Amino acid sequence: MAQPSRTGEGLIQDLAEVLEIPVSRYESADRSYRSVSRWLDRPESRFAHVDLDVYTQGSFRLGTAIRPLNGEEHYDLDIVCEFRISKAHTTQKQLHDDLGHELELYAAKHGMQEPSPWQRCWTLNYADEAQFHMDVLPSVPDAQRQRVLREARSLPLDYVDQSVSITDTEHANFRRLSDEWPASNPNGYADWFQSRMKPAFESRRKAIMLAEAKADVADIPVYRVKTPLQSAIQILKRHRDMRFADEPERRPTSIVITTLAAHAYQQETTISGALLSILQRMDSYIVQQDNGYWIANPSDPRENFADAWNEDADRRDAFYDWLETARADFSLAASQQDPSAFVDALAPRIGRSLVEAAVARRSRPSTGGMSFVSRASRALQRVIDAPHRKPATWPTVRSGTVEIIVATAMRDGFRPRIFTSDDAPVPPGAKLRFDARTDVPRPFRVYWQVVNTGAAATAARNLRGGFDEVTVVPGVLSRTEDAKYPGSHSIECFVVKDGYLAARSGPFLVNIG
Repeated sequence: MAQPSRTGEGLIQDLAEVLEIPVSRYESADRSYRSVSRWLDRPESRFAHVDLDVYTQGSFRLGTAIRPLNGEEHYDLDIVCEFRISKAHTTQKQLHDDLGHELELYAAKHGMQEPSPWQRCWTLNYADEAQFHMDVLPSVPDAQRQRVLREARSLPLDYVDQSVSITDTEHANFRRLSDEWPASNPNGYADWFQSRMKPAFESRRKAIMLAEAKADVADIPVYRVKTPLQSAIQILKRHRDMRFADEPERRPTSIVITTLAAHAYQQETTISGALLSILQRMDSYIVQQDNGYWIANPSDPRENFADAWNEDADRRDAFYDWLETARADFSLAASQQDPSAFVDALAPRIGRSLVEAAVARRSRPSTGGMSFVSRASRALQRVIDAPHRKPATWPTVRSGTVEIIVATAMRDGFRPRIFTSDDAPVPPGAKLRFDARTDVPRPFRVYWQVVNTGAAATAARNLRGGFDEVTVVPGVLSRTEDAKYPGSHSIECFVVKDGYLAARSGPFLVNIG
């Protein structure tokens, strides 16, 4: 990928800061899980005579939590309760039920809703103003057994001593005494992740210590230190969330993005440098085997984070589609000299208001540099900012123009109707023909991009947004489509010559209703 401009580099830094959750959220999460730990350790607790360790896992532990897409969503705080209990004397069900009992008492004591039981954990639902809920996972130490199992298969023993067994209501041994429980290793994964950014982390933590005249780096809480790796992951997760806002079932998992990004990180000192490098290299850590794709859990090499890809090829395709789009988006954004162009590059899959907030931290876009999108109608702006609208990835070398000169709606029994961009709605069921004209010298290739929006297109899983190449016929540059879904949609013509984008028509808005 090309090197970022100074403007692009600074704006990506600002974007990371806007995405970051307030330190007060980390402090609140820290207080909350420590409160649960004290409750489980009180004299009246069923675990009063059991050694226990309570710790966080997931994005709060890794420092990669991001603000929810909207203010109504809640943060997820994942904690692990590790009880020094022998599996020879306790079933998964007993441990799961005992923890549930204690959490029910905790919730009643603090005026909270009853905790919700799930397959592997319990969820504490805090008041709406707290804006987070806590998933509490019961576990027991299991290092010795996991070491034996790995040695039997000649697998690496990295982080094995931090292994735990967890409960699972659907596990075959849930209700009976057994040494065979589901395995996990959240502490091992967190330590591996920390090792991938250790030099950058220690350097930044020491810088904060010196700036604040602290006596020791230990006086700086871990959550106050942010490395380029963590910021890059936060940006990628936001991009992923926006891209799949209308298709959540296809969304690549955070653990896949986090693991591949951590592998690809090379201690870059800037967020833009880390982001672009990670995007360029992260797929090289995906292993293709005879039985499918493999992304090993660094803390347990038997676990494959890409399991879902092998069961559903669409999940794999969604990841690679997202990666290609993210590469194009951030390469384009990082190269921008104009803040308005930076906004337009990232608005579809980061969110226009959030990118504008990032730009506003540094400077306001000049009125003269106002983006095309900011001047567009609301309907057109929604289409242009649609997260499934793919960016044009051809390098641009303008060698002419192309424009949609006429659009025609046709229905049986009715006269053809000529309409313009953002005109009165055409009826569903009509045939639509778009004729374009270009002065780009032949030979060239022609692509059309159709972007659908609205509930009907979403329900039909036909939002589109990609590029369709058509055969170039001398004297004819046209495209025919069906008016299927109520709402506002767009079509655009692209002319590509010698691998370069020579001309584009700009989006033509089609209202159907």
